[in-house]
Amino acid sequence: MTLMEDSVGVGDLVLLEPLEEEPLLKNLQLRYENKEIYTYIGNVLISMNPYQQLPIYGPEFIAKYRDYTFYELKPHIYALANVAYQSLRDRDRDQCILITGESGAGKTEASKLVMSYVAAVCGKGEQVNSVKEQLLQSNPVLEAFGNAKTIRNNNSSRFGKYMDIEFDFKGSPLGGVITNYLLEKSRVVKQLEGERNFHIFYQLLAGADAHLLEALKLKRDTSHYAYLNQKVSRVDGMDDASNFKSVQNAMTVIGFSEVEIQQVLEVTALVLKLGNVELADESQANGTSASGIRDGRGVQEIGEMIGLNSEELEKALCSRTMKTAKEEVVTTLNFTQAQYARDALAKNIYSRLFNWIVNRINESIKVGSGEKKKVMGVLDIYGFEILEDNSFEQFVINYCNEKLQQVFIEMTLKEEQEEYKREGIPWTKVDYFDNGIICNLIEHNQQGILAMLDEECLRPGVVSDSTFLAKLNQVFSKHGYYESKVTQNAQRQYDHTMGLSCFRICHYAGKVTYNVNSFIDKNNDLLFRDLSQAMWKAQHPLLQSLFPEGVPTQTSLKRPPTAGAQFKSSVAILMKNLYSKNPNYIRCIKPNEHQQRGQFSSELVAVQTRYLGLLENVRVRRAGYAYRQRYGPFLERYRLLGRSTWPRWNGGDREGVEKVLGELSLSSEELAFGKTKIFIRSPKTLFYLEEKRRLRLQQLATLIQKIYRGWRCRTHYQLMRKSQILISSWFRGNMQRKRYAKIKASVVLIQAFVRGWKARKDYRKYFRSGAALTLADFIYKSITQKFLLGLRNNLPSTNILDRTWPAAPYRCFNTANQELQQLFYRWKCKRFRDRLSPKQVEILKEKLCASELFKGKKASYPQSVPIPFCGDYLGLQGNPKLQKLKGGEEGPVLMADTVKKVNRGNGKTSSRILLLTKGHVILIDTKKSQAKTVIGLDSVAEVSVTSFKDGLFSLHLNEISSVGSRGDFLLVSEHVIELLTKMYQAVLDATQRQLLISVTEKFSVRFKESSVAVKVIQGPEGDRNGKLKCKKKGSRCLEVTV
Repeated sequence: MTLMEDSVGVGDLVLLEPLEEEPLLKNLQLRYENKEIYTYIGNVLISMNPYQQLPIYGPEFIAKYRDYTFYELKPHIYALANVAYQSLRDRDRDQCILITGESGAGKTEASKLVMSYVAAVCGKGEQVNSVKEQLLQSNPVLEAFGNAKTIRNNNSSRFGKYMDIEFDFKGSPLGGVITNYLLEKSRVVKQLEGERNFHIFYQLLAGADAHLLEALKLKRDTSHYAYLNQKVSRVDGMDDASNFKSVQNAMTVIGFSEVEIQQVLEVTALVLKLGNVELADESQANGTSASGIRDGRGVQEIGEMIGLNSEELEKALCSRTMKTAKEEVVTTLNFTQAQYARDALAKNIYSRLFNWIVNRINESIKVGSGEKKKVMGVLDIYGFEILEDNSFEQFVINYCNEKLQQVFIEMTLKEEQEEYKREGIPWTKVDYFDNGIICNLIEHNQQGILAMLDEECLRPGVVSDSTFLAKLNQVFSKHGYYESKVTQNAQRQYDHTMGLSCFRICHYAGKVTYNVNSFIDKNNDLLFRDLSQAMWKAQHPLLQSLFPEGVPTQTSLKRPPTAGAQFKSSVAILMKNLYSKNPNYIRCIKPNEHQQRGQFSSELVAVQTRYLGLLENVRVRRAGYAYRQRYGPFLERYRLLGRSTWPRWNGGDREGVEKVLGELSLSSEELAFGKTKIFIRSPKTLFYLEEKRRLRLQQLATLIQKIYRGWRCRTHYQLMRKSQILISSWFRGNMQRKRYAKIKASVVLIQAFVRGWKARKDYRKYFRSGAALTLADFIYKSITQKFLLGLRNNLPSTNILDRTWPAAPYRCFNTANQELQQLFYRWKCKRFRDRLSPKQVEILKEKLCASELFKGKKASYPQSVPIPFCGDYLGLQGNPKLQKLKGGEEGPVLMADTVKKVNRGNGKTSSRILLLTKGHVILIDTKKSQAKTVIGLDSVAEVSVTSFKDGLFSLHLNEISSVGSRGDFLLVSEHVIELLTKMYQAVLDATQRQLLISVTEKFSVRFKESSVAVKVIQGPEGDRNGKLKCKKKGSRCLEVTV
């Protein structure tokens, strides 16, 4: 969307018709009511404060404005920031962005938007992102310590800030330097009705946790502190607690250590506590007035926090030491003087803390001196102020705004008109107000107000604000921009608004009446040496560093420069800095006095447009040329558009520019050729040149790509051709060498056969008929002997588990080698068996039997293999009762173990002792140690066992036996593999028959006259702990979960 398309009103006031004040105000009002807060005057941006968040910012809009030129989209602060950044990056011109306007016009927000845009469009990378984040995070820290709520603005900057952002040749930020101007430190001790102290005090009390408040000896309620305005402790739309967290995070990002952050908060708390030090009016013995501390607890708390003796602090607050070259005199301070000393100390501590914070930020974001850099300056300074009671602070603030207006006049209006004259361009002069006379009134070295204020402060004798005002009345009695009660009376004028202690200056923004009370004190800005020395003695590193003049060995009697002189010097340096850069202007306008969205006060806006000189600016822009450039840089940029100037031009710069523009057939009304510069009237013409240059660059880029691709393809082809020739040469050579080698081998073979045939033919008569067989037999025996001897030397180990065997060297020995391997293995086995004891033989026989019965059938078998069969798991040797139960004729007990008997009727289990002898299976009650059941091995018909890891098994008995008539037994044993193996062998020895062992999950057991079907299933944890659960399913089914 271009400037003219879908525009509300006129987006660029240069196009406004008719060019008068009323249509200009109506146009601004129409755009403001439609939320179009930005308007152009050529390359100057007018910004109206909307007092609300508008959906016209963020990454989407940044991406849009970075891809278009200044006039191609609707007016926006991003467009101006983009022009400044591209001019810095592409044209290598240092930039400055001057943001001016009244307090509450939105200057601080405008500066943050400019910085956020530049941070978004510049380079990427870990180091670059770190620098950008530090630059952006400096804003919340400086706002917390330097901004406050005023009558006109909830977030008013009470200091001036100029930030130089430094970039490398690619346009990536390297760092920056922040310069601050005249913090309004009087706000620390006193605020007007409806205003607050600096934000940080309220943020600290609202956002600090209980532990931090306790460490700082603070209370959360603001009513406990005399320096805080009790009527206004909160601001609508501002979350002090959340902002405090943001400030802490920002300080961490910038590079403040945790110790430094803690020390900064301690000094901030110290300022609050100083306000609570109550002074008392006292009298000395000689009747002179003196002062003292009413309640020593406040001073004691301060002393404990900063590591200072409370008596020294009290002495410094209530007395003063006067030093001369010869003597030292200590005088007591009266109540008023002591209050002044306390407040002066609080103001100085806070002001020096603020300067320290700015310097600490500069240390983090500074750039190395060896790097070549480009600079973009952003000026966000307090706006013009007209209050009911204007003092020294408003005087210097308005002086600074006068200087900025002078910069605007000289660099836009005056400079532009004078440039046309220097270049010999026809021009009709446009009248405008030059405020140089007002600046001279304030800053003249001998006859300026600041100079006379300094002279009055340094003058010996009785000095007061009244004598200073009298001197002003005498010197400026006939000055057209100075008024006072005395000058009005001399001219027979009557003005009831002018007080006797006031003077008035007709600033560019209007008349301002200043009250001279406290001008002398605020300009002197004296801090008694006793207080400086006391702060230096404190055991607090940060506080000590803020008062270097307190070092006793470095005490100087030289008077420090006044506040006015320091500010004047700072402003002079700022002006010099601004004049060295290309300016970009943002003129902020406040639409109403009540900070209400949607309200537009025509009277208020009219006053601002007059003193900002917007109408004169429009007239100059309409009468002049939008763009001008020296012939050399212009030709260097656009010579590629002309056939005669590209690629080389040997003539003069002006002739080259004329050739280029002549070939483009531009209208002569759009161009003007000065002595050193070319002037272009319309921005559209410049856009046309830029578009032609962009298309031409694409053509040249395509040409370069074409030439490069052709060269690259030719080079590649030549390399491929050389490689193919080389490969072909090597391949043909290799083929011929192989062919020659084959022919040679064939010839040698043929020769060998022929020679052999001839030799055999000649010497056959000398050989016996059986010589060949003898030789063959000898050779065979030799290789056989070699094979056997080699086998003897390489026999494997005698371990029966080692089945390795050397391979036969010839295929003819394969059969013999296998036989020898079998013989060797059998020999190893026999040798192993011969070494076994009878007991070991029996154990191995049992293991072999278990393997034949359960290997591959029972899941718990692999776990039982390495465990030797014990047989006695009850300790029969120590239990004579159990030995008697087995009977004497049974012989030794083969197996003694504790088992669980499963009740076939209800599925419950009971513990039993099982004894296996050579003829019986005996089940014994564990509690009574009595034999419950004796089962002869000839009665055991079959055993059923599951394939799972459980120990469940069933003894199926013959029905004809006495025990079998009672039914089968369902038992559970933890050693089921060993038990059934020994039972199998015992049955075999006793009855000469093999016991049938069935591995199944479904079997039936007899129960008296009926039978019960047993179904074994595996539960989810069956493989882990071996526990089983029996559940009766009807009268004839038992489900066992293992």
